Amino acid sequence: MDEWIDYYDSTHTIYVSKLHRDLHFQIIARDIIGYISSPDAVVLDYACGEALSAGQVADACARLYLAEPAPGVRGRLIARFAANTKIQVRSLDDVREMAEGSVDLVVMNSVAQYMTPDELDAAFAVIRRLLKPSGRFVLGDILRPEVGMARDVAALLGFGARHGFLKDALLGLISTALSDYRQLRTRIGLQRYGEEEMLKKLAAAGFAVSRAPRNIGHNPWRMTFVAHHAPT
Repeated sequence: MDEWIDYYDSTHTIYVSKLHRDLHFQIIARDIIGYISSPDAVVLDYACGEALSAGQVADACARLYLAEPAPGVRGRLIARFAANTKIQVRSLDDVREMAEGSVDLVVMNSVAQYMTPDELDAAFAVIRRLLKPSGRFVLGDILRPEVGMARDVAALLGFGARHGFLKDALLGLISTALSDYRQLRTRIGLQRYGEEEMLKKLAAAGFAVSRAPRNIGHNPWRMTFVAHHAPT
């Protein structure tokens, strides 16, 4: 995961325009809010990225922890949300030190593809320890082995067409094809999981789990899972 952390800590071109970037985070925030069961909830966004719309999520809960491994991104989060007393920014090391059973909802969205299977298992163990007995873990944007890059391209172009940045999306795809992202994706690859494989992986980590009817974010070809403590 370290090379991906360095990539996202750099000046990258993963978003084709400011509009694309802003809409991306707005939609994710909207979808996360849909999983918040109470205004008293404590929420953890695990490896949250820039989280530009985290203020909206914080408005819907009592406390929001933004956990981010990339130090540069983490610094921007601290500066961006310094005035919001509901939001606290943490490193992943800090998250491991949080109190057991202290979080109502953990969201890990568009992260698993950048982790090795062992890294993901370790993250699952941390998340399970942090969740309250009644808490939920939402694992979003899981790439499927039978769905290739063409579907990602189609999802982006459809997103651009619906929201008025189709031209930028087309130009951005060309830019991405020549970028460090494409080179890194080709060299390291992204982790993909079939539905049954991920259900078993989460069950092995101590969760009772089901696939959500729709994915978090704009890409319908990826999967989201909703988990909670398995009965003992």
